Amino acid sequence: MDGETVNASASTIDIHRIIEMIPHRYPFLLVDRIEDVVLGESAVGVKNVTINEPFFQGHFPGRPVMPGVLIVEAMAQTAAVLVVHTLGKEAEGKLVYFMTIENARFRRPVEPGDQLRLVCTKLKQRAAVWKFSGEARVGDTVVAEATYSAMIMEQ
Repeated sequence: MDGETVNASASTIDIHRIIEMIPHRYPFLLVDRIEDVVLGESAVGVKNVTINEPFFQGHFPGRPVMPGVLIVEAMAQTAAVLVVHTLGKEAEGKLVYFMTIENARFRRPVEPGDQLRLVCTKLKQRAAVWKFSGEARVGDTVVAEATYSAMIMEQ
Protein backbone atom coordinates (compact mmCIF):
# COMPACT_ATOMS: atom_id res chain seq x y z
CA MET A 1 0.00 0.00 0.00
CA ASP A 2 2.74 2.45 -1.03
CA GLY A 3 3.44 4.91 1.79
CA GLU A 4 0.65 3.65 3.96
CA THR A 5 0.81 1.41 6.99
CA VAL A 6 -2.36 -0.45 7.92
CA ASN A 7 -3.12 -2.67 10.90
CA ALA A 8 -6.32 -4.25 12.14
CA SER A 9 -7.43 -1.32 14.33
CA ALA A 10 -6.34 1.78 12.38
CA SER A 11 -4.38 3.12 9.48
CA THR A 12 -1.58 5.66 9.28
CA ILE A 13 -0.84 7.83 6.26
CA ASP A 14 2.70 9.21 6.10
CA ILE A 15 3.90 12.52 4.63
CA HIS A 16 4.88 10.97 1.29
CA ARG A 17 1.35 9.66 0.77
CA ILE A 18 -0.21 12.93 2.00
CA ILE A 19 1.73 14.80 -0.71
CA GLU A 20 0.28 12.42 -3.32
CA MET A 21 -3.25 12.93 -1.98
CA ILE A 22 -3.59 16.70 -1.54
CA PRO A 23 -2.00 19.55 -3.52
CA HIS A 24 -0.73 21.59 -0.55
CA ARG A 25 3.04 22.20 -0.38
CA TYR A 26 5.56 24.03 1.79
CA PRO A 27 5.04 26.44 3.41
CA PHE A 28 1.32 25.67 3.44
CA LEU A 29 1.26 21.91 4.05
CA LEU A 30 0.30 21.87 7.72
CA VAL A 31 -0.05 18.19 8.54
CA ASP A 32 2.81 15.70 8.92
CA ARG A 33 0.94 12.42 9.38
CA ILE A 34 -2.60 11.08 9.55
CA GLU A 35 -3.47 8.42 12.12
CA ASP A 36 -6.51 6.46 13.26
CA VAL A 37 -8.28 6.69 9.90
CA VAL A 38 -11.81 5.33 9.78
CA LEU A 39 -12.81 5.57 6.11
CA GLY A 40 -15.64 8.02 5.54
CA GLU A 41 -15.87 8.86 9.24
CA SER A 42 -12.82 10.26 11.06
CA ALA A 43 -9.07 10.76 11.20
CA VAL A 44 -6.43 12.33 13.42
CA GLY A 45 -3.85 14.62 11.85
CA VAL A 46 -0.48 15.22 13.49
CA LYS A 47 1.37 18.53 13.12
CA ASN A 48 4.74 18.94 14.80
CA VAL A 49 5.05 22.67 15.42
CA THR A 50 8.66 23.91 15.17
CA ILE A 51 10.32 27.30 15.52
CA ASN A 52 11.28 26.97 11.83
CA GLU A 53 7.69 27.61 10.69
CA PRO A 54 7.75 30.69 8.41
CA PHE A 55 4.78 32.35 10.15
CA PHE A 56 6.66 32.61 13.46
CA GLN A 57 8.90 35.36 12.00
CA GLY A 58 6.03 37.79 12.17
CA HIS A 59 3.53 36.11 14.54
CA PHE A 60 4.93 37.27 16.95
CA PRO A 61 8.57 38.34 17.25
CA GLY A 62 9.65 37.50 20.79
CA ARG A 63 6.49 35.43 21.47
CA PRO A 64 5.91 32.91 18.65
CA VAL A 65 2.27 31.78 18.47
CA MET A 66 0.72 29.68 15.68
CA PRO A 67 -2.10 31.69 14.04
CA GLY A 68 -5.53 30.27 14.84
CA VAL A 69 -6.57 30.35 11.20
CA LEU A 70 -3.65 28.00 10.40
CA ILE A 71 -4.79 25.61 13.11
CA VAL A 72 -8.21 25.50 11.41
CA GLU A 73 -6.44 25.05 8.05
CA ALA A 74 -4.52 22.08 9.51
CA MET A 75 -7.85 20.57 10.62
CA ALA A 76 -9.19 21.09 7.10
CA GLN A 77 -6.14 19.46 5.52
CA THR A 78 -6.65 16.45 7.79
CA ALA A 79 -10.26 16.27 6.61
CA ALA A 80 -9.16 16.66 2.97
CA VAL A 81 -6.86 13.64 3.29
CA LEU A 82 -9.73 11.67 4.85
CA VAL A 83 -12.05 12.64 1.97
CA VAL A 84 -9.50 11.73 -0.71
CA HIS A 85 -8.57 8.48 1.05
CA THR A 86 -12.28 7.60 1.31
CA LEU A 87 -13.03 8.41 -2.35
CA GLY A 88 -9.94 6.63 -3.70
CA LYS A 89 -7.29 7.25 -6.37
CA GLU A 90 -9.59 9.22 -8.70
CA ALA A 91 -9.90 11.95 -6.03
CA GLU A 92 -6.14 12.43 -5.58
CA GLY A 93 -4.88 15.92 -6.38
CA LYS A 94 -8.36 17.45 -6.46
CA LEU A 95 -8.87 20.67 -4.58
CA VAL A 96 -10.99 20.82 -1.44
CA TYR A 97 -12.40 24.32 -0.87
CA PHE A 98 -13.74 25.72 2.40
CA MET A 99 -17.43 26.60 2.24
CA THR A 100 -18.10 27.43 5.89
CA ILE A 101 -16.25 27.74 9.18
CA GLU A 102 -18.52 27.89 12.20
CA ASN A 103 -18.14 28.06 15.96
CA ALA A 104 -14.36 28.45 15.87
CA ARG A 105 -12.93 28.69 19.38
CA PHE A 106 -9.30 29.17 20.37
CA ARG A 107 -8.60 28.04 23.91
CA ARG A 108 -4.83 28.46 24.36
CA PRO A 109 -1.83 29.51 22.25
CA VAL A 110 0.07 26.90 20.22
CA GLU A 111 3.84 27.39 20.45
CA PRO A 112 7.02 25.90 18.98
CA GLY A 113 7.59 22.44 20.44
CA ASP A 114 3.88 21.60 20.64
CA GLN A 115 2.47 18.63 18.78
CA LEU A 116 -1.01 19.28 17.45
CA ARG A 117 -3.37 16.33 17.22
CA LEU A 118 -6.17 17.32 14.86
CA VAL A 119 -9.25 15.19 15.51
CA CYS A 120 -11.65 15.44 12.55
CA THR A 121 -15.03 13.75 12.49
CA LYS A 122 -17.48 13.77 9.58
CA LEU A 123 -20.86 15.15 10.56
CA LYS A 124 -22.51 14.68 7.16
CA GLN A 125 -21.84 14.38 3.46
CA ARG A 126 -24.00 15.15 0.45
CA ALA A 127 -22.51 14.70 -3.03
CA ALA A 128 -19.21 16.65 -3.12
CA VAL A 129 -19.89 18.60 0.11
CA TRP A 130 -18.55 17.28 3.42
CA LYS A 131 -19.13 18.77 6.89
CA PHE A 132 -16.73 18.10 9.77
CA SER A 133 -16.26 18.76 13.43
CA GLY A 134 -12.63 19.45 14.27
CA GLU A 135 -10.73 19.65 17.51
CA ALA A 136 -7.04 20.52 17.93
CA ARG A 137 -5.30 19.16 21.02
CA VAL A 138 -1.88 19.52 22.57
CA GLY A 139 -1.54 16.58 24.91
CA ASP A 140 -4.88 16.27 26.68
CA THR A 141 -5.72 19.97 26.29
CA VAL A 142 -8.14 21.20 23.63
CA VAL A 143 -6.50 24.28 22.11
CA ALA A 144 -8.97 24.98 19.28
CA GLU A 145 -12.19 23.67 17.78
CA ALA A 146 -14.44 24.43 14.82
CA THR A 147 -17.13 23.04 12.58
CA TYR A 148 -16.44 23.44 8.87
CA SER A 149 -17.64 22.29 5.49
CA ALA A 150 -15.76 21.90 2.24
CA MET A 151 -16.40 20.88 -1.35
CA ILE A 152 -14.10 18.64 -3.38
CA MET A 153 -13.68 19.95 -6.92
CA GLU A 154 -11.81 19.37 -10.13
CA GLN A 155 -8.84 21.72 -10.60
